[in-house]
Formats: sequence, C-alpha cells, structure tokens
Amino acid sequence: MEEEVSRLVDRLTLEEKLRLIRGAADPEGTATGYVPGVERLDIPPLRLVDGPLGVRAMGERATAFPSSIALASTWDPDLAREFGAALGREAAAHGQDVVLGPGMNLIRVPHCGRNFEYYSEDPHLTARIGVPTIDGIQSEGVAATAKHYVANNQETNRYDVSADVSERALRELYLPGFRAAVEDGDVLSVMSAYNRVNGTHMSDHERLLQDVLKDEWGFDGVVVSDWWGTRSAVAAAEAGLDLEMPGVGIEAFLPEEMPAQGADDGGAELPDLDDLEGMVDSVDADAGGGPLPPIPEFPAYFGDPLREAIESGDVDEAVVDEKVRRVLRLVDRLGRLEGDAPEGTLDTPEHRRLARDVAVEGSVLLANDGVLPLDGGDSIGVIGPNADAAKLGGGGSSEVSPLVETSPLEGLAERFDEVAFERGAEPIAESSFFNPTEDGQADADASIEDAVALAESVDCAVVVAQDDATEFRDRPDLALPGEQDALIEAVADAAERTVVVLRTSGPVTMPWLESVDAVLETWYPGQADGEALAAVLSGDADPGGRLPVTFGRSADDYPTAGEEAFPGVDGVASYDEGVFVGYRHFDAADVDPLFPFGHGLSYATVEYGDVTVTETEDGFEVAATVRNVGDRAGTEVVQVYAGTAAAPVPCPERELVGFEAVSLEPGTETTVRIPVEREAFAYYDDADGWTVPDGTNDLVVGRSSRDIEAAFRVEC
Repeated sequence: MEEEVSRLVDRLTLEEKLRLIRGAADPEGTATGYVPGVERLDIPPLRLVDGPLGVRAMGERATAFPSSIALASTWDPDLAREFGAALGREAAAHGQDVVLGPGMNLIRVPHCGRNFEYYSEDPHLTARIGVPTIDGIQSEGVAATAKHYVANNQETNRYDVSADVSERALRELYLPGFRAAVEDGDVLSVMSAYNRVNGTHMSDHERLLQDVLKDEWGFDGVVVSDWWGTRSAVAAAEAGLDLEMPGVGIEAFLPEEMPAQGADDGGAELPDLDDLEGMVDSVDADAGGGPLPPIPEFPAYFGDPLREAIESGDVDEAVVDEKVRRVLRLVDRLGRLEGDAPEGTLDTPEHRRLARDVAVEGSVLLANDGVLPLDGGDSIGVIGPNADAAKLGGGGSSEVSPLVETSPLEGLAERFDEVAFERGAEPIAESSFFNPTEDGQADADASIEDAVALAESVDCAVVVAQDDATEFRDRPDLALPGEQDALIEAVADAAERTVVVLRTSGPVTMPWLESVDAVLETWYPGQADGEALAAVLSGDADPGGRLPVTFGRSADDYPTAGEEAFPGVDGVASYDEGVFVGYRHFDAADVDPLFPFGHGLSYATVEYGDVTVTETEDGFEVAATVRNVGDRAGTEVVQVYAGTAAAPVPCPERELVGFEAVSLEPGTETTVRIPVEREAFAYYDDADGWTVPDGTNDLVVGRSSRDIEAAFRVEC
C-alpha cells in the first residue's frame, strides 16, 4: 500500500496535489464534502457525508436513528457496533466513502446545542460507545470521522471562543475519547474543531494536531477541517491539517433544493443566499455570540494561498506530499484505488428494527411510582404540543429525512385500545438549518383547559414534552420551552395518573416532578419514536437506558454556571473547574443531583448478591452477582468506579472505569466480571505524565454514581 501511495505522490503535479487536499463542488450534489480525485492517474473522487444520527446525503433519505446521547444511554457497546455497521451500509448505499461521525466531544455544558450529537459527560463511557461505532462503520468499507477535535463544548461563539483548559483536564477528560478512537478504533479520519484551545485555532494547533494526535498517538489517517473551519494557509499546513473542507463558498456548496423532513415527495427550495447568511447570523447573535466570520471565497486556503506559499519557499512541498499521502492512504484502505466500493443497503427491515431497538434500550425511566407499565386496556390521553410528530433529532448538519416515521400518538394508538389526543399548548418550533419550519404552525385551538378535560376523562395522561436544540445555538436555559411546564402541572393536578415523556437533548429542569407518577427520558428517538414509546409504556419492552449525563436541579448546579466558564468573557471560556465536570463536580461540591449519572429504573426487580474484588496481573477483577427476583424481564447495568485516594493532587471522589449491561429473565441470576487495569487509577501530572499513585485507592460497585452496592480499598 505504501509503495503504491508513494508512486502516485511522485507522479502528481503540484496542482493535482492541491486538488487532493481541499474540497470542491460535488457534481452529484449529494455529498457534504467532495475531493475530486485525479482521473489521469485513476485516483477516484472521495465523498464525505454527515452522519451522526443517520446519513444526511443532500436531497436524499435514510434511516433516522436515535440521537447519539440515546445510543450512549444504552451502555451497550455491541448495540453501538451494530448501529455503526448500519450507518456504514447506508452511507455506501448513497455512494459515500466517509461518514462525518461520531461526535466524541464531552458534554461539559448542559446547555450545549449539540449535546444530542455527543455521548456523555464521562470519557470512559464516550470511548466505550464511540469505538465500537467507529468499528461498525469501518467494517462496511466506509471511513469514520471522530469529531470535533478538541474541547468543542459549546455553540455560542463557536468559531472563535478559546477553551482555556489545563493540560491535566485535556488529558483526563477531553482527549481520551479521541485517543481511544485512534488507538483502539483505528479511525481513518479526525475532524478538527472550530474553536480555539488556549488561544490557538484548532486548524492551526500544531501541538494538538501534530505532536499529540499524530506523533504521540500514531494517527496515520486524515485530519479534515470542520466546514469553513480553516483559518490560515501556512500555519494550518504546518500544524498538521491535511484536508480543507468544503473548499468552496456556500453558493457552490448548497444544492438548489432538498426535501422537507418527512415529506413524501417534492423539494423545499432553500432561502436565497443573502437570506441564508442573515438567518445564520441571527441565530448565532441570539445565542449571545457575534456574527459568523466571513464565509471564505474560493480558492480556499489550501488552493492558491498554499500554492503561492510553496512557490515562495514559505512552505516546503514535502509538507503537501505528506498530506496527499494520508489522503491516498485512506482511499486505498477503503479499496477505492482498486475500484472496490460496497453497494450497501438502505432502509432495510433490519435497520428499521435497529432504530427501534436503540430507541427502546436508550429510554431512561427516571421515576416510576408504580404506574408503569400501563395495562393494554387503559384509556390513554396523549397530551403535548408536538406529540403527533416523531422527534427525529436536532437542527444542523445531523438532520436526517427518513422514509418512514411514527409519532407518539400513532404508536400509542396502535398499541392501546382507547387513545385520545389534545395538544394542550402551541407547538414547539423546531430549529432546522436544512428544513426550515413552515410559517403558520401555531394551533389556535390548543389550550391547557382542553388538555385538563381530557386528563380528567382517561385512566392515564401521557404528556409528551420536548426541547429544541440545534447546531449554531446553545439552549438559553434548561427549562422546557413554551407552556410545557405549566401544561404538565395542570394535567398532573387533574389526572388520576400522569406519565411525562421527555424528548430532550440533555438535562432539563422538572418543577413538576413531585406531582407526576412517572418520568421517561427518550432523548431524540428518531423515526421509531412512537413505536419504541408504545413498547416501553406497555411493558412489551423494558426501558433499558441509564443516564450518560447528570441531571441537576437547576443550571446553577453545574460547574459552568458562571459567565467566565460559559459562554465565556472576551472570547475566552475558562475551564477552571479542571477535571471536575459532570458527576465529578456534583460529588466534589456535595451537590445533590435531581438524577445522578448512571441512574435508570427497570421493570425487573434486581438484587445484588456477592460482590468481590480479586487482584490480577494487570490490576483487579470485580465480580458481581445480580439476580432478577421479580416477575418481569429487565436490564441491569453494573457500574464500577475508581477513586484515586492516594493521589497527591485533588481527584474526583470516583470515576467510571468499567461497566456491563445484562438482561435478566425472571428468576435468573448471572455473575458479571469486569476487569480494571491499574492505569485506571492514574492521574495526569504535567511533569511526569500519567502517574498511578502508590498506596490505598478505592473501587466501588453501584447502580449509578450515587447508588453504591459495595466498596473496597485496594493497594496500587
């Protein structure tokens, strides 16, 4: 492979080399990014496509899978690999070579508009779900892209904000997911983030791109810029950026039309370019940031500007040769130099089943006062401003247009004998970059009074509530938008039983929690929304999910509550909380969460038996016996946390180091064995690097970060 790649590099002209390291307009108009190839040397084009939640080939349809945070809520690496493989097959079916996902960024800010695209506030869980997703995608002859490298934790002022973060926090929190993607997942592509880190834009960040990613971790794939995220020619070229995207201005990038989400036919004309730029500017301004930086005009930085720098001697052509070599290596690894291209499959029964399974297994039962599961003969009042539409995802580059979809109303009407519907409040507008909401969606007939009347007449009121999250904008607060909180309170006062179904991108406040009987978090469930919801509420399936993020009681509970931390002051977001993010912060600050990291209820009644820790050659093995003493099948997620008590620096009370999800039939038991390496106790020291402290440390086993079943002291 390397000999063939070197032979091709030697035969390329400088102009041809530059064509291979920047994007161009896709003649088919479907790819998110397009590298034209070199026909003279039989180098084929390379097509890159958005895909964290499903394939977003422009103007095309695909399976709309649940959001990434829902996938992480399954705590099931095998299911993540199955999802990745399906994503790879669908990308191949659309003639695409590279999937621009998964998103490996940590959930630091609960308001972040793209949290639904990310996995967790915890780096171990992020890695354990992200790596098999990558493996699944690449098993189908399609490259995966770990994004957005690194510390891309907010949308407000995302193009210029500097994440001022310590080396220790980078190493312990923000880099491990990407490191696992490289070292364990052999990911073929990594996307650089828009933001700056400690003052330097990521496209120009030589220490993180070259020194850490490529030299230290041995990444030999392609570093691709985020779209219009390249900020220089010379600095980016020498820092280690390999491929600039999209390489053209927005006029050439966007097609003239694309289908409206969920439409059966026809296309929705995109706004005029000036209107589009104004729309994006206003979205970003509403979020508290300034207008977007100017969209670069063609030729791109890696076009004429880089060519001129080479001709003037400011950049050695060998720098470009290395970038070309990486691009050709990727093309060759996919078999494209030999003409191999997988056919893939699209919208198969298997993929539809998988979309449902992820939605079911990722549903987290937060609270249940004995009301769930519901009886099939119960009369159900479905209430909610958007309960008659599937929640496919958030806005931005992850938007997917499915071929089929099922709303909560449709799903429950199919499963239960008697179902009625009231909106209760005006619909929540859903932000969309590619499928703008049509005007006039307000429902003048929607009223809380009508919802209350329905709630009084049925056996159970099911209130479906949601937030609105999107790329480009962070959520203004953690409250449910519109009148939804008031609607839930009123329904709960009137109904005999009230179940709240949340379709949110992350944590939300719940002022009505004590008034309702059950709360189910389904995140953004995708096309199988209603089908999965009916299965869970009826008890046909167990809600298998556990929280991958901490739910606080208010935004003030999080370490990013201050303006300096988020959204930042004078273009700088201070990560002064260091390694104390998510549950690590809640433990250190002794803040009682609304629902802790790892929390989730089951319809099964699971008890823990013997829990032991045994020393091994590499560290320790935790063994936990769990048994289902109830009369329903269900899921238990055994979680192992380590505490570095012997460290000479402040460390989190406990950190997730292992887990396993098990399904248990009634009356059965199993023993779960989870290895824990000694390196799991390591902290990062600026002088000595990764250090395992000598002395007595802690291992705990629990159902969540706060619900502990057993604790042990171990010697390292």
